[in-house]
Parts: sequence; structure tokens; C-alpha cells
Amino acid sequence: MEIRIVMGDITEVVCDAIVNPANSLMIMGGGVAGAIKRKGGTAIEKEAKKFAPVPIGEAVVTSAGSLKAKYVIHAPTMEKPAMRTTKDKVERAIRAALMKAIELGVECIAFPGMGTGVGGLSADDFVTIFLKVLSEIRNSLLRSSIRRILLVAYTSELYEAMKKVERELDLENF
Repeated sequence: MEIRIVMGDITEVVCDAIVNPANSLMIMGGGVAGAIKRKGGTAIEKEAKKFAPVPIGEAVVTSAGSLKAKYVIHAPTMEKPAMRTTKDKVERAIRAALMKAIELGVECIAFPGMGTGVGGLSADDFVTIFLKVLSEIRNSLLRSSIRRILLVAYTSELYEAMKKVERELDLENF
């Protein structure tokens, strides 16, 4: 399994699935969700809203509209739009997104810095949580079809924090 850190816009990523750090109501107004809706089309939000409310700790899948991905995995990190979030909620969202990707049988999944925008968590918090979840579900990941996980940083601060994943994980032997 390859874990890569890239700088850029998650809506431009070529991958089977991209993750939307959603709210439980599936309203795609701002942040990553807003960008996904603007570039992928309003049909993504309409499809997602059919599942609402989605509890934190669960994830739902929609088509990706006109994005380069096949799917959008919506994993709520907050109950309502533009709320602050917590480390626990982000941890549950990351785990739910990865488990949904395993269920879907995707080979590539791309994550933004979950909870680092309006959610208010630091880039370092995201990286620490991400590493924890990876180590906890390592065996499930290794038995899955997932071959590549992309961490997509929109800012240089997030990119530098994400580089810690490469330093702290022995990616060659993950």
C-alpha cells in the first residue's frame, strides 16, 4: 500500500474516491464540501441529502458528478454546517471513510485535512488522528483492495504537517 502526500485541490485528484468531511445534514455549502459541489455539480449534494441525517461515525457514498473520481465518500465531522469539531469526531469520520472505501472495493482514496478548515482542528491534530486510525485498522487495510491513500493538502501548513505521516510511518513496510 502506498500513502502519498500531495499539494493541491482534492477536486482535481484522479482517484476512485475522494472524502468529503461533511456535516450530518449533507448540506454542501463551504470548505471542501462547497468545492466538491461547485466542481462536481449540485447532483452530488442532492444525492447525499437523501441519506441525511448521517450520524458521525458513519459514511455514505454518492457519485462524483463531473469530478475525476468515481465516488464521493461523505463522512461527517460535525452535525451542522460550519460547526467546530473535535478530535473524536474526526477520528470516527476517518475510520468510517476508510471502512466505506474497503466496502466499496476501491483501489485509491483521497483525504483532505479532515476537520482542519471550519472544524478548527490543527493540521498536527489531523495527522496524529490519521496515523492512529491507520494503525488501528492496519490489518483490514492490508486485506482490502486499497492500494493507494492520498493525503491532499490545500495549504502549505497542512502539507508540511502531512509530511509527518511519511516520517512517522514506515511506509515501505506498512
